[in-house]
Amino acid sequence: PSPDGLPTPRSRCRGLVKKFKQGMVDTEKKNFGGGNTAWEEKSLSKYEFSEIRLVEILEGLCESSDFECNRMVEEQEEHLEAWWLRLKKQSPDLFEWFCVETLKVCCSPGTFGPDCLACPGGTQRPCSGNGLCSGDGSRQGDGSCQCHMGYRGALCMDCVDGYFSALRNDTHSVCTVCNEACKTCTGPTSRDCAECDVGWARQQDDCIDVNECAEETPPCSEGQYCENVPGSYTCEECDSTCVGCTGKGPGKCTACVPGYTKEENGQCSDVDECSQTEKPCARDNENCYNTPGSFVCVCPEGYEETDEACV
Repeated sequence: PSPDGLPTPRSRCRGLVKKFKQGMVDTEKKNFGGGNTAWEEKSLSKYEFSEIRLVEILEGLCESSDFECNRMVEEQEEHLEAWWLRLKKQSPDLFEWFCVETLKVCCSPGTFGPDCLACPGGTQRPCSGNGLCSGDGSRQGDGSCQCHMGYRGALCMDCVDGYFSALRNDTHSVCTVCNEACKTCTGPTSRDCAECDVGWARQQDDCIDVNECAEETPPCSEGQYCENVPGSYTCEECDSTCVGCTGKGPGKCTACVPGYTKEENGQCSDVDECSQTEKPCARDNENCYNTPGSFVCVCPEGYEETDEACV
């Protein structure tokens, strides 16, 4: 489609040829439909090559509401009729004859631009098979190669950083992603790194993950703990009961928030202030209710609340 979303002459032509070929398939096993088919085929041209079959194909090319399709069929009906009745044997490829040679709105695959020049790398494997040729199959574009991921170069034959070249089927090389430890490499393992990636360090002939969490100055802020991951690290929030921590959960707390106490197993547990010898609720007749990390003091039902007591 064009930038405004409307079909281009190229796409219309391709679509018309596609429908025409489908019409040929749909009418392939039909005949004249009369009572004496043998007589009809003897007296008239065979249905297979007949004008009647052509008319049936043309009638099925467009929906009645498709104005652009119907207009194109009307404008190009003489061309299609000429190909069907006279030129089909010498030019059997309808797309090539109609869209490329006659209307000149398309190019053959592997060619581009107003003169249908060959794409870089040749028409059989444009861009070495590793990219798209700008304007391929159209009368537009400059033929430059838009390389697939992992490839670079005018012919998309070289590998970008992070990929290495490996031979496939003894015919052509393919760029394959390096091991995650490598910035550049010559093979698939971390021992094939020419240069270690960020977060990895050279150790003898291998690239080893750097444990950022083991550094003297931890990379995470207070209230977080560090988790090492290949080539990097993440900072995770400590449990809500912790003041500082070494890992996930209340059992990894460095210290506990007020209202919690550290057990022998290292876990921060809620302090039940209401069960302590010294009651936290100072007013007479007042009830104490424990809450996570704290407590509340409430007068019993039916009692009135004053500053000194529940009466």
